[in-house]
Amino acid sequence: MKHYLLLLQSEPILKRLSIIQLIAYFGAWFSNVAIYTLLLDMQVSPAVIAFTAALHFLAGILQAPFSGAIIDRSEPKKLMLFLTFIEICATLLLLLVTSASDVWFLFVLIFLRMAAASFYFTVEMSLLPKILGGDKLQKANEIHSIIWSLSYTFGMALSGFVVYWLGVKIAFILDALMFVCAFYLLYTLELNIAHAKAQEKFFAMMQDTFVYLKKYPHALHLMLMHAFVGLTAFDALIALMVDHYYASIIATSLALGLLNAFRAIGLVFGPMVLGKWVNNRRLVWLFMLQGCAIWLWAFVMEHFYLSLAASICVGFFTTTLWSYTYTLLQKNIDEKYYGRIVAYNDMLFLISAALTSLMIGYFASRDFSLEFITSLLGVGFVVGGVYFYWIAKNIPLKEAS
Repeated sequence: MKHYLLLLQSEPILKRLSIIQLIAYFGAWFSNVAIYTLLLDMQVSPAVIAFTAALHFLAGILQAPFSGAIIDRSEPKKLMLFLTFIEICATLLLLLVTSASDVWFLFVLIFLRMAAASFYFTVEMSLLPKILGGDKLQKANEIHSIIWSLSYTFGMALSGFVVYWLGVKIAFILDALMFVCAFYLLYTLELNIAHAKAQEKFFAMMQDTFVYLKKYPHALHLMLMHAFVGLTAFDALIALMVDHYYASIIATSLALGLLNAFRAIGLVFGPMVLGKWVNNRRLVWLFMLQGCAIWLWAFVMEHFYLSLAASICVGFFTTTLWSYTYTLLQKNIDEKYYGRIVAYNDMLFLISAALTSLMIGYFASRDFSLEFITSLLGVGFVVGGVYFYWIAKNIPLKEAS
């Protein structure tokens, strides 16, 4: 933790961006418990819950082919301010969703919110390599992943208590206010970074990216490698677990909040322990350990308190997997393609997460047990470990650290 704090103190732009990250990402996920509570109260089908979870990722998938070229042609700060404004508006409009007949409108708003959030994320991740290099970049990615994990899970955890005590609408209002704070902090940030605007035509830039990936296939392999982490898109699974096993012993919003809070413990402390240990050779074992942790979760799933403990183990390896595979990609591509390659990388990650959510809904609607579904996700990480072993054997890669 000390080296993270020292980096933030020595890099004021990174420090401000990290604070904005914490607020904006927290807001992006804060109202999720309110949304899932609303859906469960409406008694919608598992397929609707799974589709809602998939929508959080679908927007990023559809915009990725274009967002990279837009990023390489736009000033980062103006683009980030515009995207934050969209999140404010879409969050406030959630107040209009009051019944099952409004589900279609809820889908539209989720799509818009997460499109803006995903775009913002891609802008920032393409900006970091321009600010930092060497070990600082890996530490910055670890900070970013900790913030994302903390915001993702503690945002939903705190929201669980807010929804329980104050209701769904108050959660939406507080969410919008957080985005307003992030907008102000970003607006007052002096982001004095030289932006070399790409001169190529829009579609020529897109074509050039595919030429680059064909010439340097290691970049595509690393993008696919990072996409395996998308198998940890557990939103639909957790909502179904609460509905199936825990609703009779604890309030829905509280169960959602607690499961995410305990998972957050692992997500936050994992990189502090594993960050200095992981390297290209050990990354294979990290994938295997993630798979084993998910199998443990499946084994104890029916027991609420054991499930809380197992969720810590599940989160412990996730953040380091995410940050290390991301840094590995950044270190092994040309700077000219940062915006476009990062955008396509995020697209593959989001496809993985969306397909995971849809797969959970598909199997659950056909009466497969949640334990079986969870075990399949564990198998996915074992496959990921084998895949990276092949990559490391056949392709020379720079170390991320």
